Amino acid sequence: MAVSVSVVLLLLVLAVIFLRNGGLKLSHALVCALLGFFLAGTSMAPTIHDGVSATAEVVGKLSP
Repeated sequence: MAVSVSVVLLLLVLAVIFLRNGGLKLSHALVCALLGFFLAGTSMAPTIHDGVSATAEVVGKLSP
């Protein structure tokens, strides 16, 4: 659960930065958010979740 909350917060911060810089329009952000909600309801959701979790685990093990 902590990984998904962290990812959501990171993506939210990136979306806000892109919106403020003009690189992302509000309509684009809305389409991306809707795509995420629809993907969460498909049979691909467990695969996507496992991939994000595995990537977060690998990144978490890296030392600076």
